[in-house]
Amino acid sequence: GLTTGYLWPHVWITSAEMLLGLALGCGIGFLSGILLEENDFLRRLLWPYILASQVVPKLALGPLFIVWFGFGMTSTVVITALICFFPLLENTLTGLRHIDPQKRELFRMLGATRVQTLLRLKIPSGLPVIMAGVRVAVVLALVGAVVGEFIGGRTGLGASIIAAQGMMDSALMFALFIIITLLGMIFYQAAVLLEGCLLSNYTKGGDQ
Repeated sequence: GLTTGYLWPHVWITSAEMLLGLALGCGIGFLSGILLEENDFLRRLLWPYILASQVVPKLALGPLFIVWFGFGMTSTVVITALICFFPLLENTLTGLRHIDPQKRELFRMLGATRVQTLLRLKIPSGLPVIMAGVRVAVVLALVGAVVGEFIGGRTGLGASIIAAQGMMDSALMFALFIIITLLGMIFYQAAVLLEGCLLSNYTKGGDQ
């Protein structure tokens, strides 16, 4: 399938859906985590609803997304983003909370504003925990993209699995499973490399 070029369009589509959903879900989750951490009232108000929204299986919401967004990439990206949202939100909250009290006190004594404390202390110190959430989200993003294609996709690796199942083509199904596995490993290693670069830059900045 790869040598003939049959599977490459499906690989690109699934990769694009995964990356778009990952970027959207992680971006919203990261910003929401910062907002909830900096505002106790909003955290107490919104957290039960956020938690309840994550309990609902995304697969069950798939038909609703198809009604709203139609078949194709949009509904798959939305499902993927929802799956990636919570790991970043939870890890951002955890990372921003567990700050060295002595460093926090030093910033307070130096008269740092809340924005300066956030940008120069909380986010850099919580970066390892936040990036751990990114690594989890990368794996979930691929799962979300494939599952989204099961429901409403016409192209992509998930839709190809459904087509192969309909044709009882077990060889193609195994080939697709292998491609999805390799794709997930590649993106996971890319996230690990990104984490290493960010943490290295933070360490160098701290040494300076």
